Amino acid sequence: MLVKVSETKIKVRYVETDQMGIVHHSNYFVWFEVGRTEFIKESGIKYSDMEKMGVLLPLIESGCQYKTGARYEDEIIISTSVKLITPIRIEFKYEVIRVEDEKLLAVGFTKHVFVDKELKPINLRKKNAELWDSFNKFVVDLMENLV
Repeated sequence: MLVKVSETKIKVRYVETDQMGIVHHSNYFVWFEVGRTEFIKESGIKYSDMEKMGVLLPLIESGCQYKTGARYEDEIIISTSVKLITPIRIEFKYEVIRVEDEKLLAVGFTKHVFVDKELKPINLRKKNAELWDSFNKFVVDLMENLV
């Protein structure tokens, strides 16, 4: 399953580049967070509201394959997809694309687990069925619209 969730457009800032004029690799993970935040918001809830409900979503694994470097003032799109969603975890896939030539700059992923405030893993369907239904319905609706 791979469901496109959101596309977020940003412009590379000078502070994100290194001495070579290329975006420093650590910034891609910041951009991935932008995509995750958009997913949660588009599913009908803000991450801060999730936290108030006692549900956190820590990162348990991440990676990025760099194809070619983004540069200062490049306009880029962070395309975020959901690779897997279960009541216990969610995995995202990201593509960073330069707008000007539609060149794929990087492909990455993050894996997260649903936990409570004590950082103990939870089954979201059992802990907060309403929140689970919101996430799951959003992904299912997206899949149906792709068919």
